[in-house]
Amino acid sequence: MSIILGSQTCGSLTEGASREWLVADGRGGYAMGTVAGLRTRRYHALLVVAGDRPALRNVGLASLDPVLELPSGARVQLGTHEWGPGVVSPAGHAHLERFDLTDGLPRWRWRVGDLVLERELAMVPGQSTLGVVHRVLAGGPVRLRLEALCTWRDAHGERFGDGPLATEATADGVVVEGAYRLAGPGWTPGGEWYRGAYLREEEARGLNPREDLWYAGAFVADLSAGEVAEVTAWAGAEPPPPATVIVAAARARAAELTAGAADGTEAQLRLAADAFIVQGPDVVAGYPWFGTWSRDTMISFPGLFLATGRAAQGRELLRRYAATLHDGLLANTADTGQLEYNTVDATLWFVQAVDGYCSATGDYGLGVELLPALETIYAAHLRGTAYDIHVESSDSLLSQGLPGYALTWMDARINGVPVTPRIGKPVEVNALWINALSVLAGLRERAGTDPEPVRAQHAQASEAFRKRYPVPGGWLADVLDPDSDLVRPNQVLAYALPGAPLHGQPVPPAVHPLLTPLGLRTLAPDAPGYRGLHRGDSTSRDQAYHQGTVWPWLIGPYADARRAAGQPIADLLSGLTAHLREYGLGSVSETADGDPPHRATGCPFQAWSVAEVLRVQRALRM
Repeated sequence: MSIILGSQTCGSLTEGASREWLVADGRGGYAMGTVAGLRTRRYHALLVVAGDRPALRNVGLASLDPVLELPSGARVQLGTHEWGPGVVSPAGHAHLERFDLTDGLPRWRWRVGDLVLERELAMVPGQSTLGVVHRVLAGGPVRLRLEALCTWRDAHGERFGDGPLATEATADGVVVEGAYRLAGPGWTPGGEWYRGAYLREEEARGLNPREDLWYAGAFVADLSAGEVAEVTAWAGAEPPPPATVIVAAARARAAELTAGAADGTEAQLRLAADAFIVQGPDVVAGYPWFGTWSRDTMISFPGLFLATGRAAQGRELLRRYAATLHDGLLANTADTGQLEYNTVDATLWFVQAVDGYCSATGDYGLGVELLPALETIYAAHLRGTAYDIHVESSDSLLSQGLPGYALTWMDARINGVPVTPRIGKPVEVNALWINALSVLAGLRERAGTDPEPVRAQHAQASEAFRKRYPVPGGWLADVLDPDSDLVRPNQVLAYALPGAPLHGQPVPPAVHPLLTPLGLRTLAPDAPGYRGLHRGDSTSRDQAYHQGTVWPWLIGPYADARRAAGQPIADLLSGLTAHLREYGLGSVSETADGDPPHRATGCPFQAWSVAEVLRVQRALRM
């Protein structure tokens, strides 16, 4: 359960600043940064506080920089900041001899001669509370200063000093902007802006890379070998326990979460999965910028809840989401403050999640309980609902879409124009639809109602699918009416889902070139419109998002399809398990470049990526 990196990685900004760590608080807030200690994103901070929904986040404590004041009079700064491309001061990463991620918690070790200082941190589950422990492991005595650089702003924005940040002194620290508190030993107030902090990843993403940080003051402690200095930061009325207690409790919780894991990889993935499950229960789609999205939640459901022994939480989540149904559609997100209904597939993934829960637990009572909700989905799709989502009477296949909207998971838009609109009958949507008919018929039978009309429709839709989707080249069309014959990974759902029309048949050979070490490309390199790099400003990234970019979550349905056909899957995860040490440490990224070496992109910590890798990893042992 440990990822250990030495000075060759930690001491290099190229290496150490490209590997990120995350500690989540179970509310949607988090602490996040890089191995080298350099803040490279506007989202990097030791205390990011979620509001009344996970997507409403504010950055608070940006950094807590250690400074060693040695008996000789020497002063060694261990923080690391960048003020322009390559303008690094201080450069404390040069003193790092080790970083490790153990029990899902980051730990740094700096060496200055015979003096060794260690830092570890953790958060309190369900609270916006951080504990940071500094311990002198060898050497000393030394005076340790911990300089607090602060802000209070929306996590997606930036703040520039236009007057002092509001602070109020307390007996053991300070309250910042009336929003959060810092507490620790020997607080000494500061009071100035550090202007123009540079964030290299924001520059690379075509966004403003600058912000100002307020030096609020420093905690000061005189330490000898074996002694600690503890700092807590929190938003809320109740004072937290000491930082050492917070860290110890987090390690004990990690042991509980990983009990019974088959190996270190599964243990690491279980800890990664825990970061996405928040109060509700609900699922954060990805850190650092996503909130809760029903499509991501339902695709992630088997891996996050069933593969980790959280079936009881999963049961409550399904009930809660069922209550959001409106006109036969599942709410997609509430990130904007109101429920949005703008997908064609999230609802069908919900049906699959219900079936997956029932099959895994044997608790078909929940399926029968939710049957009325599933019947409303069925009825609405038959009669037609929003965005021209409707079942064609001629073939029982599902059609969808209106100009200007992107309702499938390939939903990137540029200036309101979809990059991959896919209006008509997308292949994975109809695989999900036919699978949902199978689920509905089975639950009707269990509930003692007539399943035959639904079974007849399942048979009609399956026959139409098998007749219409195959193209002369041997793969499945990506969309019908109007037709698109591009080779895309969406078709694997027709072979993967248990009630889908081609379940058990081999995946077409044309799909295999989409496979990479980190998942499946969204378009083959020789296809028109292929973009091999998911880089640059938002327009460049959105153009590539589903036009060649690799998505790790697709390894799940691809593996299911191969298993169903009796084909081996043992070699599918080697690249993804190695990836646990490469980008978002201990986790799996949202995306990667389509071109080799498939550098990771997007969110470093993505729910459905982790969930599907964990689910497949467990399947390898079955």
